[in-house]
Amino acid sequence: MAAAVSEYRREQSLPLPGSSAALYNNLSVLRARPPAAQLHRFSAVHGPSLSLLSAAAGLGLSQRQLPAREPGSGPSPALLTQAAWCPLPSRVLLVLTSHRGIQMYEADGSALVYWHGLEALEQPPAQALFARGIAAAGERFICVGTSSGPVLVFDVPPKGSNVALSQVLQGHGAAVTDIAAEQGQAPDGAGDLVSADDAGALCVWSSGEEFRLLSRVPACGCTCSSVALWQGTVAAGFGNGQIRLYEAASGRLRAQVNAHARWINALDLAPDTGKVRMGAGVLASHPAS
Repeated sequence: MAAAVSEYRREQSLPLPGSSAALYNNLSVLRARPPAAQLHRFSAVHGPSLSLLSAAAGLGLSQRQLPAREPGSGPSPALLTQAAWCPLPSRVLLVLTSHRGIQMYEADGSALVYWHGLEALEQPPAQALFARGIAAAGERFICVGTSSGPVLVFDVPPKGSNVALSQVLQGHGAAVTDIAAEQGQAPDGAGDLVSADDAGALCVWSSGEEFRLLSRVPACGCTCSSVALWQGTVAAGFGNGQIRLYEAASGRLRAQVNAHARWINALDLAPDTGKVRMGAGVLASHPAS
């Protein structure tokens, strides 16, 4: 365990322009991509706005608050539930979810590209309506989870605002908590997208022109708050402090870590090594392999 932790190196602290809400998975990072090879972006949700921080080597920091801009929101903007950058081969979009809908911005938050309202979703009585769980999948898709269980798949063009809802994935009976895409090289038949829900169920999907459900881990009665996917292995963090590793192709449990007494509130995975880092009141590191 000590060897895994020693591979991480602490860098200079970067202050966000505002405080962060107590939501799991409430930090998104866009790592530098050419041509802006030294520019990194960070974001965290607080209420109806998103704190954005851009950091470039030798150029200092750029900070701003991005308020949720939703059509017809009136005087009381909806509370944001999550934000994440979605890197696709042709473009990067910043996706925000809320109690009213899904917003897609250009990567720097400068322009609203697409808005999808949630009013059309069938919602059980007395259950909150919201979207949560965001991931890019395949060559041109962005997947977003909803409070009633379906995962919405959006087809994103190389440029412009002609985003279209192309498929609705049915596999969850509870609110989606997190979605993650394959960060390594998926073995044949293993799938490249995983979604989790409030009841602890996991669904592994194969992306393409038509997404297919490949395997499902049944609900365990404890929220699965965060997931990561690497080379056919699903890493999942739960509300009881457990971390579980599953075989993506079959849903078979491969390992279980009972090292935390608190809720696992986030997972991060190093795509080159498969090392998983998580937040649970304290931070720890475990190899997914």
